[in-house]
Amino acid sequence: MPVQQLYLLRHGQTDFNVQGIVQGSGVDSDLNERGRWQAERFWQAYKDLPFARVYTSRLKRTHQSVHKFIDLGLPHESHVALNEISWGTREGTRITPQEDAEYKYVLDEWLAGNDLAHLPGGESPADVAARQRPFIELLKTRPDDEIVLVCMHGRAMRVLLCQLMGYPLSCMDEFEHQNLCLYKLHYTGSRFTIRNFLDVSHLAE
Repeated sequence: MPVQQLYLLRHGQTDFNVQGIVQGSGVDSDLNERGRWQAERFWQAYKDLPFARVYTSRLKRTHQSVHKFIDLGLPHESHVALNEISWGTREGTRITPQEDAEYKYVLDEWLAGNDLAHLPGGESPADVAARQRPFIELLKTRPDDEIVLVCMHGRAMRVLLCQLMGYPLSCMDEFEHQNLCLYKLHYTGSRFTIRNFLDVSHLAE
């Protein structure tokens, strides 16, 4: 069976990222100037790869991050499974663990293994994992798509990587991320392996 290559990408920078405002799945923001530059750098580095398909979330910051690949006419699918975790009533606000006890409590609960913890009105990591599983099965049913590009979001990407690697969700934070970072994975038909971890070489200035 051929090795399937999965290029897993976080979206480019938005003004909310700079301001420390959580976007989640309810804030459909645009890339800022830096984010558009990052998208262009990724395009220049990988435009010659023969991607079979492009997957994005339903949020426009992922579409904008890979729009030149989509504009080539490559098959493109948007999946709610790839949306960012919902931060509930806190979306659109600036929250940090240092300044917000409720937010810090939820993050600490996740680290301790409570993947059902969530902010008011929001999703838990277990919720995100559940909506991602049909997408993972979809990927596995398309082995002929030898090279695929997936653009999604930071926290949801951490959840997805845990699932692909068979790790508990308490390991989420082991998968560091930044805007327009790349994880490259290989799938052999039985298991995923990470080949590139937090790759930002395409962003070198």
